[in-house]
This record gives sequence, C-alpha cells and structure tokens, in this order.
Amino acid sequence: MRLHNLSNVKGATHRRKRVGCGEGGGHGKTSGRGGKGQTARSGGGIRIGFEGGQMPLFRKLPIRGFNNKNFRTEYETVNVGELAKLDDSVTDVDREALAVAGLVRLNDKPLKILGEGEITKALKIKAVKFSGSAKEKIEKAGGEAIVAEA
Repeated sequence: MRLHNLSNVKGATHRRKRVGCGEGGGHGKTSGRGGKGQTARSGGGIRIGFEGGQMPLFRKLPIRGFNNKNFRTEYETVNVGELAKLDDSVTDVDREALAVAGLVRLNDKPLKILGEGEITKALKIKAVKFSGSAKEKIEKAGGEAIVAEA
C-alpha cells in the first residue's frame, strides 16, 4: 500500500457549508446566525456564565473546600522496567545516571521509582520515593533501594 492508494471511507468528507449565497442554498438571508443583535455580528457573542449584567451565579455562591493543586508535589517518575534497559556498566543509579540515559530531565522535581516492568540486574538505586512493588522488585533482583533526601 502506498500513500496515493489511500482514500477516505464513505461519509468521512462533507461538502463545505456555503453561507450567504442566496435563499436557495438553505443558508441565505441571516446565514445561519438567527436574527439581529450581538450574536449575529462577527466577533460577537457573550462569555460563558454571563447573565446580562445580573450578578452571575458563580459569583453569588460562596467558595467552599480546599484544592491541593498549588501545594502538591510533582514527581519525575521512572519504572523499574526502564531501569533494566540501562547499560551493564551502570551499577549505581541516581538522577544524573538516569539523565545521561535519557530517562529523566535534570530539573528540581523529586525522583520516584515505580514498579511497572521487570528487573533482573542488581542495581543500587537512589531516589526520593519508591512504590512498594518497585522496592520489592529491586530487592528481589539483589539490588538496593536507597531513600535520598529531596
């Protein structure tokens, strides 16, 4: 199969809606914009939640609850399956070694090791956090999971 052999399935393409080309086209006169006013104009329209100048509902209601978004800790994550791809010469794994391998970026996010995949090499891994399954798999392979300071 080549690119020039590809074609769309039936019903995937539609004719262009030609507005303002007379009443016979079905989109004449007001061109599908209804009557007159703000919404009929180009660039017109009112923002979501606008109630004609009346105090909107979202401003009437009190703010309740707490959102942790501003205070959460975001981690740079690596699965143990990706650690198995590291070069055989690497035995001590830290953020710098992972950055050289292209698995993480050198930024200020703390490093967390997750447990997806399998590992067979005995590695000495230094990270801020380990998931339970990751720690188990690392120790089962004869390695060591060292919790570093953030």
